[in-house]
Amino acid sequence: MKIDILTLFPEFFENLKDFSIIGRAIYEKKISINTTNIRDFSKNKHKKVDDYPFGGGPGMVMKPEPIFDAINHVKNKSSKLIYLSPQGKVLNQGLASELALEKHLILLCGHYEGIDNRIIDNFVDEEISIGDYVLTGGEIPAMVLIDCITRLIPGVLSSEASFMDESHYDRLLEYPQYTRPRDFMGLEVPDILLSGDHERIHQWRKEQALMITKAKRPDILKKNKKT
Repeated sequence: MKIDILTLFPEFFENLKDFSIIGRAIYEKKISINTTNIRDFSKNKHKKVDDYPFGGGPGMVMKPEPIFDAINHVKNKSSKLIYLSPQGKVLNQGLASELALEKHLILLCGHYEGIDNRIIDNFVDEEISIGDYVLTGGEIPAMVLIDCITRLIPGVLSSEASFMDESHYDRLLEYPQYTRPRDFMGLEVPDILLSGDHERIHQWRKEQALMITKAKRPDILKKNKKT
């Protein structure tokens, strides 16, 4: 997969290649990540990319021309353009799984009061949010999206089971995990996990996942019933 990031702050992404899973995926050529500075496409001598909003109001809005030119600089026939926006569809595991199948993602990071809506209406394929809150810009959401998607690309993790048992993959939270020592300050690992009976362990984990989801995120179960 190829990911192009359109941003005013490419330095946000300089260390992605050093992250353990993402770095390995880049090294093994399972994913490539490139940044494009939107300012490079400004025709203003001061590289200005924003202006006051028509109709008045606080803040500044990113101008359409440099964004349009930056998009065309990286876009090809297989591209999917995503705008990171608090108005977008909230990112979840299902959406991440769909995006992991794409060949080329372009992630557009807004700033200030956002971008000129003509870009959103005419050139953006999908708006995605990482939660119902507002951040200063789209760079952090873009990094969250990249991390979430990368680990779902075939061959990036050591085993497909690594993410199939995780929280949200099957619309439940993950079951409890334990490791050595068996006894930690008098707190012992559940006996079932030491039994060697894989069928019973599997059943126990399913029951625990359901219990944890009911206790911590009952809203997930309600959503599952509706769908």
